[in-house]
Amino acid sequence: MNRRGPVFLARRSYRMRRLRDGARLLPVAGTFLLLLPILWQPAATEARDTAFDGIYIFAVWAGLIIVAAILSRALGTGEEAEAPAGREDDEGLTP
Repeated sequence: MNRRGPVFLARRSYRMRRLRDGARLLPVAGTFLLLLPILWQPAATEARDTAFDGIYIFAVWAGLIIVAAILSRALGTGEEAEAPAGREDDEGLTP
């Protein structure tokens, strides 16, 4: 039997790309979540329930900070391990 290497990307490389995608999508998701209370209808009266909206916005804000911290920590450790040894900047090299 001939054992070939994997056809797909390496797990570490694939995981780092998905983490970068998540970091890029975080501001879009945060904007949507912060603008969501505008779409809510008042429960029984025509006045807005600002207390609940304020708590919701604070919770979303805190959640975005936590998710951003987790993503930045994961991306910070992964890029150092992913870079090839001896080649820090590929842009300055000519073929």
